[in-house]
Amino acid sequence: MLYQTEIGQMPVTEAARAHEVAGGADAIDLDEESREYAATLAGGTWQTKEALDGYLAEATKNWRVERLAVIDRLLLRLAVHELVAHPETPPRVVIDEAIELARSYSGEDAARFVNGVLDGVFKRLKDEGKVTD
Repeated sequence: MLYQTEIGQMPVTEAARAHEVAGGADAIDLDEESREYAATLAGGTWQTKEALDGYLAEATKNWRVERLAVIDRLLLRLAVHELVAHPETPPRVVIDEAIELARSYSGEDAARFVNGVLDGVFKRLKDEGKVTD
């Protein structure tokens, strides 16, 4: 959903609707609750991307956020949004899922990069009292 919004310039609500029919036989069949949660995450991530990019910019001191690989940037934004906006999800689960998605879609180097960035962001969020272990 976020990729369609970022690259295809599709409104996130439209990308969420398109996700239901995209992918054909390879599509992941989500139940309604999971589909709604995914759409909520995508919408919240997109709406708060400037604030999320602030966290990422601090954690990637030698990299400009806009220069990150698109998939990596979107995964990082998504994970940081979920850490902040959905405290019911354990932080370790959010970070592990982001690492696995990076590994699947970008490779092992990206997985290590995502791990390092999210570790830094998590420490900052914890210091600010926005997340707990």
